[in-house]
Amino acid sequence: MSLALYLYRLATRLLEPLAPRLLDARVKRGKEDGVRVDERLGLAGRPRPDGDLVWLHGVSVGETLSLLPVAERLVRERPDLSVLVTSGTLTSAALLAQRLPAGVIHQFAPVDTPGAVTAFLDHWQPTLGVFVESELWPNLILAARTRGVKLALVSARITEKTAAGWTRVPGAARHLLGAFDLVLPQDGASATRLLSLGAQIDGQVNLKLSGAPLPHDPAAFTALSAAIGERPVVVAASTHDGEELALVQALDALADRLCLILVPRHPERSAAIAAALTAEGFKFTARSSGQPLDSRTDIYLADTLGEMGLFLRLADVVVMGGSFSAALGKPPVGGHNPLEPARLGRPAVTGPDVSNWAAITRSLVEAGGLAVARTPADLPTIIAPLLADPEAARAMGDRGRRAATEAGVGLDRLWTALQPLLPPAPPRRHR
Repeated sequence: MSLALYLYRLATRLLEPLAPRLLDARVKRGKEDGVRVDERLGLAGRPRPDGDLVWLHGVSVGETLSLLPVAERLVRERPDLSVLVTSGTLTSAALLAQRLPAGVIHQFAPVDTPGAVTAFLDHWQPTLGVFVESELWPNLILAARTRGVKLALVSARITEKTAAGWTRVPGAARHLLGAFDLVLPQDGASATRLLSLGAQIDGQVNLKLSGAPLPHDPAAFTALSAAIGERPVVVAASTHDGEELALVQALDALADRLCLILVPRHPERSAAIAAALTAEGFKFTARSSGQPLDSRTDIYLADTLGEMGLFLRLADVVVMGGSFSAALGKPPVGGHNPLEPARLGRPAVTGPDVSNWAAITRSLVEAGGLAVARTPADLPTIIAPLLADPEAARAMGDRGRRAATEAGVGLDRLWTALQPLLPPAPPRRHR
């Protein structure tokens, strides 16, 4: 073990007694689940099923949702295995509670202290651990490896800044990445950086490009469609601080022609969004308060969780949030998944900040299924022609759908790569 990893383990052991106090403070700030906070200390909230168990881990919403197709495939093709999914945020836990396949267990990931990691691994005893994107927690990874757990780092993404940080401790990076039996970066840039840090690269897979269209409640769709009537709908999806007001102001000139649905990335920001809209004199209806949407509703604040599939299906045009923040003087977000509207055949517009989705954005733009606006002020000139010509909008959505289908082939590649790491399947019974 490198000196850096030894010092990290020593420091986390010394600081471990403070972990319960720090977690309690996070509970008070609404950052942890007060009922399940002990899971963060490795204390299981559920019994372990008998037999082999596969553990999938992603820290936040995007990462854990990208693991859903993997969990679904495990349940479908290897029903002999138990599946555990861990994540680190309240929002990801709430979404997974709605969307995980029946029988799949969710737990909050343990903090990376020796005691919490030991308690977690003692209880769950996984056969295989699949980490998505850039979750490199040394105690957790190395303790699992020591116990003989097979490990895979998939859809791995590492930024230039993160890679530069690891180059200061090259021995630690090499030792940590060497613990993985399989490393599949999500793009060429990440592959190059991981290779320079000592990883053995086994191909490329981007799980965020895989997956089915987001689910929805058909009854809710019928009710909202009837309430909206014949007016066209623009959905601003996964918006961040400052974007809601800017988008409402930019599209105000079209207000008499459309219903604008705002779907914030973090619904807990609802009160702040409502205050900003009210201060500027905009009238709106908030879904979380149960206020009805009707033919007079110009702005609908869809401040609920897990209903993005519903709102995207209502859309005639989708505006991708998280892509205008930098243009508005806010910290850059890097955009959100443009494949979500594309899979549903919805024409979409993104802002200029798509750093998290550069390759797929380029593919969708080249295919003619996605447009780019430099600022919110440019949106009316892009959106108005699409609303005026439904056939052109439908053709744009179809082009996006075809491009999304071509992009989503990575799951089969990952499934093949995982086969040597999975426990042997039981023999099939013949009738």
